[in-house]
Amino acid sequence: MKHIDVNDTIDNASFTPFHWKVLFWCTLIIIFDGYDLVIYGVVLPILMDQWSLNPYVAGLLGSSALFGMMFGAMGFGMLSDKLGRKKTILMCVVLFSLTTVLNGLAANPWQFGILRFIAGLGIGGVMPNVVSLMSEYSPKKNRSTLVALMFSGYAVGGMMSAGLGIWIVPNYGWEIMFYLAAAPLLLLPLMIKYLPESVAFLMAQNRQEEARVLLQKVAPERQISGDDKLVVPPVKEQKAPVLELLRGGRALSTLMFWTAFFCCLLMVYALGSWLPKLMSMAGYALGSSLMSLMVLNIGAIVGAVGGGWLADRFSLRSVLVTFFMLASASLVLLGYPHPMWLLYSLMAVAGATTIGSQILLYAYVAQFYPASIRSTALGWASGIGRNGAIVGPMLGGTLLALALPHQMNFLVLAIPGAIATLAIALVGRRTGASQPAAEAGAATQG
Repeated sequence: MKHIDVNDTIDNASFTPFHWKVLFWCTLIIIFDGYDLVIYGVVLPILMDQWSLNPYVAGLLGSSALFGMMFGAMGFGMLSDKLGRKKTILMCVVLFSLTTVLNGLAANPWQFGILRFIAGLGIGGVMPNVVSLMSEYSPKKNRSTLVALMFSGYAVGGMMSAGLGIWIVPNYGWEIMFYLAAAPLLLLPLMIKYLPESVAFLMAQNRQEEARVLLQKVAPERQISGDDKLVVPPVKEQKAPVLELLRGGRALSTLMFWTAFFCCLLMVYALGSWLPKLMSMAGYALGSSLMSLMVLNIGAIVGAVGGGWLADRFSLRSVLVTFFMLASASLVLLGYPHPMWLLYSLMAVAGATTIGSQILLYAYVAQFYPASIRSTALGWASGIGRNGAIVGPMLGGTLLALALPHQMNFLVLAIPGAIATLAIALVGRRTGASQPAAEAGAATQG
């Protein structure tokens, strides 16, 4: 009999078919998540005309799902530490899919807003848990790339929403876009069968046999037998996991993560909700306006995957600082007239460095904190950041209602990028890989 260090086994595993399976299902869930969230920006121009919405009300409707996401991210993030990642993820998928389908039946703004809030609970809850699961199973050498690749599914979902909207909304009405959200419910039996549970959760529940089966798939070359004992580095029992985010020299970094999440999500959801409408007001047809949303999400995929690749070779910290600087610059430039090719190029850069940065932020938080509080850290960073997501659509509506010059709208949206640049620059350099020892008191560091 030998003792097998679970974390070391996963960190140093070779990439196997099991990793592909985890990547596939986590990415697919994020695709559905992204589709359900971006859908509002696609139907917004139609809803404003059909229900005679002013910009303030339209902004509030756009924020209703984001209010739900704030509570969902924090609540389900902590719940998964008790129920497990898999159960929590499946609960969230059912919640956001079912209520998004029902959204297509909404007869007025009140019904629409309430259903969007409930859907937001599931959309916000699934994100930190899927990121945590993917991060846990990824080999250390390419963890940033895999998490970023998985989370680029958000942009793929956004592209699907915009692409289908170009064809469906003018011909068949906005309601069909919501009915298509039933797809995850059809795949639920397969998710139940193939989505793995967190090994860390299984070990915490003393379910060694189940953990051993999964670990054999993660690292078949280790030839783990039934006689081997699985062990994880000891961690100090935490009766208040949220307070642990502020202990051990993490207080400033945690506050800076929350600030960066707030600013980044403000930019992402202001653009996602209002970019098609801004283009429409500038005189572009509905199809061209929705194309801008698609270009934004194409850029997001390039930014997420490219940023993850760069982070594995340099550091997430330096990549994010650079991305946020580029985000501010591209948003400022978008406020001025340009040829269409340059306009779309700037939109792609904005997507790469706003949505792409959001994805990289999740990866950074997942690596910064130890496994025992990782899901809580992701949930709270995402949940507090959701305040920025809530402010984004409302800010966009306010700017439109004020009828400011076109360039002023984008200049205001660029300011959070500058703040996020400073916040990430102030994050400490220590990451979760170096923290377990400190957590155990074996090698206390300041």
